Amino acid sequence: MSTRAAFLTLGCKVNQYETDAMKEILESEGYEIVDFKDQADIYIINTCSVTNMADRKSRQMISRARKKNPAAVIVAAGCYVQAQEETLLETGMADILVGNNKKKDIAIIIEDYYRKKERIHEVIDLSRQPEYEPLFVTNVSGHTRAYLKIQDGCNQFCSYCIIPYTRGRIRSRRPEDILTEVRNLAEKGFKEIVFTGIHLSSYGKDLGDTDLLSIIGQVNQVEGIERIRLSSLEPRIITEDFVRRLMQFEKVCPHFHLSLQSGCDETLRRMNRKYDTAEYAQALEILRKYYDRPALTTDVIVGFVGETEEEFSRTVEYLERINLYEMHIFKYSVRKGTRAETMKGHVPEEVKTRRSNILLDMSARHRQAYEDSYLGCEEEVLLEEQINHEGENYYQGYTRHYIKVLIPCRDCPVELKSNRILPVILQEKLGDNLILGKVPIEFSH
Repeated sequence: MSTRAAFLTLGCKVNQYETDAMKEILESEGYEIVDFKDQADIYIINTCSVTNMADRKSRQMISRARKKNPAAVIVAAGCYVQAQEETLLETGMADILVGNNKKKDIAIIIEDYYRKKERIHEVIDLSRQPEYEPLFVTNVSGHTRAYLKIQDGCNQFCSYCIIPYTRGRIRSRRPEDILTEVRNLAEKGFKEIVFTGIHLSSYGKDLGDTDLLSIIGQVNQVEGIERIRLSSLEPRIITEDFVRRLMQFEKVCPHFHLSLQSGCDETLRRMNRKYDTAEYAQALEILRKYYDRPALTTDVIVGFVGETEEEFSRTVEYLERINLYEMHIFKYSVRKGTRAETMKGHVPEEVKTRRSNILLDMSARHRQAYEDSYLGCEEEVLLEEQINHEGENYYQGYTRHYIKVLIPCRDCPVELKSNRILPVILQEKLGDNLILGKVPIEFSH
């Protein structure tokens, strides 16, 4: 009987990619992969440490795994392990600790544990690690969109962020490895690739013979791939030259996530961000110049250390003016070991909550207005899965601008199936963030 291993991923798409890669490594060694809710012999939690909440969730999930099966082997991997190795060793919460850049060795580490019958911790100093960890994924859940990790680490050292310490310095994946994986995914039927990384804009800087535009151009030529999306970009990468060259790659979707964090220059300086609001607005202007109504999204932190009411008001005014499709709002969370931890002027939690609610309301308004602007338009939709909404069966998919569309299964003139791209008229709103679409009758002929 094979050993049953269950995985749980916390945090970002980079973590999910790494989890998928670890699953494949264990499957190739004969392990049976089961759902985290099931009884298993090994529970592997790929942790996150980007916020205090992420730390807490990581601890909770490790404890939950132990309670599910006290006899099981508990493996904690990832960023929380990298940041809190000593704490985890002291508490003995997990049997095996696996840091970042050691996930490729997951099978060897587990085998070593069974052989020695003693706790193992494989965590290295990433500040001294110049090599990209060679993880590969050949199968991912779903059949339409595949996340592709091409970069790790960050050199920015924003004053609030723990990531450079948990992920190390920038490390880029070799183009030939990226293309091998993309071609394999295309052969398996995936039509959309999403480039991910910890600091995607820095891709290639450590290699010297490639850059982000170069690898996008090469993937753009892979037959079978119809769409390319980019995860978070730094505003300063968006120049006239960059976007003019990007426009040459027709598979790139007009959907760009540019990190902002604050709409006030004084706050940005305390955060140690490398741009100001004028540069950020210029980046948006360039994207809107070359792309028709691009979907522009961002992250904003409220209640950063020293943020006054006046500074927050400037952020509100700025965000109203630049009018983005969607904003992900986060309340500032103190990270031990960062420069911001020792700064003076920490903002009370109730003030953070109030400010967060103001921006969440704004984000909902802007999102609705952007989606409403596409009503009546015909857009290409990549179908993902069949769902039931209020008793009716629909196929759910996304436009190139990442607008979610539901197409009724009843009376549709063409066959609806996962991974098919169809022209769809966006007709009306079905509810929050849901748009009803209709395939034109003439398309069936």
